[in-house]
Amino acid sequence: MSLDASPLTIGALAERTDCNVPTIRYYEEIGLLAKAGRRPGGHRFYREADVKRLTFIRRCREFQFPLEKVRELVDLIEHPERDCNAAKQLAEEHLIALRKKLVELQALEQSLSQFAESCSSLCAGGPARECVILEDLGSPTSSCC
Repeated sequence: MSLDASPLTIGALAERTDCNVPTIRYYEEIGLLAKAGRRPGGHRFYREADVKRLTFIRRCREFQFPLEKVRELVDLIEHPERDCNAAKQLAEEHLIALRKKLVELQALEQSLSQFAESCSSLCAGGPARECVILEDLGSPTSSCC
């Protein structure tokens, strides 16, 4: 028996896609996932196509694509005649943004490491009012990144 012959409940969809129920409802609300079918009692039901779409969306989010970019990627799926270079361009743009974020995170890591080292050598174990970390974080001229 195919899954299309046996509709899935929202809970079963959540389990199959490793996505929680409120997120599924949210994706429906913002139009990333098609509105679910409804049984006579009003309960949602889903098909295999919904499993595939939700899995795709979840994977995009794992790669930290912003929702507007996920929407563009979903649009490419819905228009398979379009050139796949559009997907490549979205991926390359996202890669550039992630690399920029990585540089920022590395600078943040270095600053936090310096904070911790300063604390260890200057004030660890002393009163909080003398803590160099708290002082540096409160300084308007202190820069982290």
